[in-house]
Amino acid sequence: MRIEYHRTLIADAVRNAAFHAALKAVIKPGETTVADIGAGTGLIGLMASKLGAKDVYLYETAEVAGVAAKVMKANRARNCHLIPCHSTEMQDPPLVDVVVSETLGNFALEEGIVATLADARARFLKPNGILIPGGVTQIVAPVRSPRIHGELNVWDRVGYGLDLAIARTMSLNNIYVRSFSSDELIEPAGQVWDTVDLGRDAKSARKGEVRWKLMNSETVYGFACWWTADLVPGISLSTAPDAPRTHWEQLYFPLLSPIAAKSGETITLSLRSKTSEDAGTHVAWTAGHLGAKDKQLARQALDLDKGFLP
Repeated sequence: MRIEYHRTLIADAVRNAAFHAALKAVIKPGETTVADIGAGTGLIGLMASKLGAKDVYLYETAEVAGVAAKVMKANRARNCHLIPCHSTEMQDPPLVDVVVSETLGNFALEEGIVATLADARARFLKPNGILIPGGVTQIVAPVRSPRIHGELNVWDRVGYGLDLAIARTMSLNNIYVRSFSSDELIEPAGQVWDTVDLGRDAKSARKGEVRWKLMNSETVYGFACWWTADLVPGISLSTAPDAPRTHWEQLYFPLLSPIAAKSGETITLSLRSKTSEDAGTHVAWTAGHLGAKDKQLARQALDLDKGFLP
C-alpha cells in the first residue's frame, strides 16, 4: 500500500469541506449513528465523530484500514468502530441513520458507488435514513481546443518513414484524465448524459445520448466529461472545469479524427458504461455528425476495451 494516494484526498480542501458541511447538516449530536463506507484513513468518519455522532462504523477493506485504526486511536475516537471488510460482505450490519461514502473517481462510477449504495440503502439504513451522496449527475461537452488531440496524435509525427497508425488508433480508444478551461469547450455548461439516484438506482450499466446544434462553424476534437454529486439538499460537489479545484479532474474522450462542422449542423454523442468490482470499468462512446435534416455525414465509434494491448 502506498500512502500517497490518500495524501491527495486529505489535501483536497474542497472535498473535505463539502463532506463536513453535509455531515453537519444531518447529524444530531448524541443521537445520529453513521456508517462510513470506503473509509480510507478515516477522515470522514472522524469528522462525523467530532460533529457529535453517537456511533460511527468505518468500513475499509484495503490495507489502509490499519492506518485508520491507528488514526482513530490517536484521536481517542472511542465511538468509532473499524470494520475491516467491504460493506457488501458484512453480514447483519448495524443499522444507522446516515451512510456516507466517498467512493467517487474521475469517472464518477468507477469505484462501484452505485452497487455499494444500493446495498447500503437496503441493508444499512434505518427507515428514513440518509445517504451521502444522494445522487450523481454526469455531464459532457464537446472540446473545440486541439491541445489534447495534438498530444495524443504523436504517433503521426514520429517520422523515419514509419506508419504507427495501429498504435494511434489504440491510443485514441482510451479515456484521459485532463483539466480544461471553459473556453476550450463548446457549451461550457455541458449537457447531462446520465443521472443516478444513488441507493434507489442499482443499475451498473449506464447509457445516454446528447446532441449539440452548432450556432457557428466549429471543429470538435473530442469530449470532456465531469460530474456533480448532490451530497445533501443545498450541498454539492462538482468536478466541472469552472468549479473549485479538487484532486479530481475532467475526463477526455477522444475522436479518431476531428469533426469539422458548419453552423446549423449537429454533433451527437452516445455514451455507455458498465462498472463492477469483478470486471472493472467499461466505457464506449459514439460520435455523430449530422447535416441538414439530420442526414448523417459521419460516425465514429470508440471503446475503452479496444485501447488495451491484446
